Amino acid sequence: MTNILFAARSEKWEDYEGPLRSALDAAGLDYRLSTELPAAEVDYIVYAPNSDVQDFTPFTRLKAVLNLWAGVEGITGNETLTVPLTRMVDEDGLTQGMVEWVTGHTLRHHLGMDAHIVNPDREWDATPPPLSADRPVTILGMGALGQACAKALTALGFPVTGWSRTQKELPGVICHAGDDGLRKALTDAQIVILLLPDTPATLNLIDAETLALPARGAFLINPGRGPLIDDGALIDALDAGQIAHATLDVFRVEPLPEDHPFWSHPRVTVTPHIASTTRPGTAARVIAENIRRGEAGEPLLHLVDRDAGY
Repeated sequence: MTNILFAARSEKWEDYEGPLRSALDAAGLDYRLSTELPAAEVDYIVYAPNSDVQDFTPFTRLKAVLNLWAGVEGITGNETLTVPLTRMVDEDGLTQGMVEWVTGHTLRHHLGMDAHIVNPDREWDATPPPLSADRPVTILGMGALGQACAKALTALGFPVTGWSRTQKELPGVICHAGDDGLRKALTDAQIVILLLPDTPATLNLIDAETLALPARGAFLINPGRGPLIDDGALIDALDAGQIAHATLDVFRVEPLPEDHPFWSHPRVTVTPHIASTTRPGTAARVIAENIRRGEAGEPLLHLVDRDAGY
């Protein structure tokens, strides 16, 4: 029998228990699933980094930790974790949610919807927006989420440029890598979308220098991670008109403190980390497949490179 510990906030158990049991049954596994198991008997941990489990030393027969979140910055530095770690890559739930959110806000800025929706002076401005072919978009981060968003936006006619730490290839997308590639990717972009992980290499990547590279009046969309952005540099760029508007879903401190200037800035939209979340129904199938693979001696999916941080 395979022993599976669910280690997340207690309120999540009600959401996940049914989907996980259904997925594990469908995978043909003989298992015991619980929020309470003797540490020495646990084979797999279905894990959220904000759970009470922080010391993995007692889990002497542990085979893998299966993270429920796409982000793993809250666990990669844990020195007591020595077994394989996987992150959540869920095309049917997490990825699709991100594609919908990114596409929606890209179109919102591209079409100038804010000016039409909030128009207290009843100004009649019939100036049409440009077509998508004339609105270059840059996506920083070309992992599963970035590539899915790039595909969706190219399908709508946007010219998309992508940047990642290592070189990627995606049909219809100009892909860059490395420091020089970052400058190329950002230069003259009119919409910049951040989908990078939170690692030491990405901390404050969006600073005064990089914010000066897009076209004047560009839009910034961040559903990735808060520490990617130097907040003060972004406010300066907004005040100067270099960045026309920033739509931010993630922040260095969450919930965003009430006194943070992003709340009151007229060119900032704050959303409460809702760009994409793990959906229990689809995520459970990803978890069950990895446990099936582990028990069958097959390679696990979505393994985390602990050195790279994702």
